[in-house]
Amino acid sequence: MSSISPVRSQGPGRPKDLEKRAAILAAAKALFIRNAFAGTSMDAIAAEAGVSKLTVYSHFGDKDNLFREVIRARIEDLLPENTYDYDPQAPVEQTLLRVALIHARLDCDPETVGTFRAILGDCRQGNPRFGRLLWEEGTLRTHGLMERLLQQAVDAGQLAIGDVPRACVQFFALIKGDLFMRRMFGCVDCGESYAAEIEATARAGVATFLRAYATP
Repeated sequence: MSSISPVRSQGPGRPKDLEKRAAILAAAKALFIRNAFAGTSMDAIAAEAGVSKLTVYSHFGDKDNLFREVIRARIEDLLPENTYDYDPQAPVEQTLLRVALIHARLDCDPETVGTFRAILGDCRQGNPRFGRLLWEEGTLRTHGLMERLLQQAVDAGQLAIGDVPRACVQFFALIKGDLFMRRMFGCVDCGESYAAEIEATARAGVATFLRAYATP
């Protein structure tokens, strides 16, 4: 199975070009979430952004590359690389808890879950390459950054981990529990109590992780 080539379009330089590019990305994000990939046309994206279809193609090449750019831009905005900065002078619990709370709140956010629903809808219609794209631009990127943080903590003597990639997967599973799936299936009755549970689950997940991997 082939995946979409991660080609970046030529970056426009003029302010109006940058404004149009931002408008196209915003329109595409809204329409992909609302209608999924298959139900979103380049004509609809152009109309939503207030530009011509030719402008959309000149910025992004085709719909596949536009979708990839939407995913990449969204993830880089929400989870910039400095989210995973490691400070050897800070308590490792403080570092892990900061990352855990950011991830847990983001992953359980209604808009994030809406994106996953759109991707699953396209996978069901025979377009698994978009699920793979989200995996590559989202999960693989964030796991790589988190693995780097964990390895830095190991090198500094704050954690004792024999298999960093596996520990990374365990970390993300612990901090979310079943909360993402509950949001996915619409099983959230009270927003305030759900938000409190997100934080409590993230804190408990970090505590469990440290019981397994913190150095004596």
